[in-house]
Amino acid sequence: MALRNIVTKEDPILYKTSREVKQFNIRLQQLLDDMAETLEKSCGVGLAAVQVGVLRRAVLVLETNVGEGEDEHIIEFINPEIIEVEGEQTGAEGCLSVPGEYGLVSRPMRVKARAQNRYGAWFEYEGVGLTARCMCHEFDHLDGHLFLEKCERMLTEEEVNGGSEEE
Repeated sequence: MALRNIVTKEDPILYKTSREVKQFNIRLQQLLDDMAETLEKSCGVGLAAVQVGVLRRAVLVLETNVGEGEDEHIIEFINPEIIEVEGEQTGAEGCLSVPGEYGLVSRPMRVKARAQNRYGAWFEYEGVGLTARCMCHEFDHLDGHLFLEKCERMLTEEEVNGGSEEE
């Protein structure tokens, strides 16, 4: 595994549409492993391949909704598509490609997606709360969109650090 550089909002690649993954091979597995290491070291909750400069429809999301005694784990989504949404949540959102900036964004409370795993097998996954937010955020990257486009307003440093509560 290797750390990859995360591109920032100034890089035009972030605004391009990622291409479908067609070959499920060792190169894809290496990319996913590198992305997992990069995500872990960056302390993020999600990462799209385009954020490390690779225009492929591959995303990692950290599942934080785990039971007591269970570890958080990474879900790999290849060629994902959202098939069902429910509810709404509004909260602070940031991005590894937009360091130090946070905004108030509304997303579905529950998201069900269909995707392939690293070997090409199809599966469905349902995310709730932060996981649903992260799935939507990362899937948006695959179509060249950043959270800044959906942001109701940017948050101040005081709001981000807990100095003020949103009602």
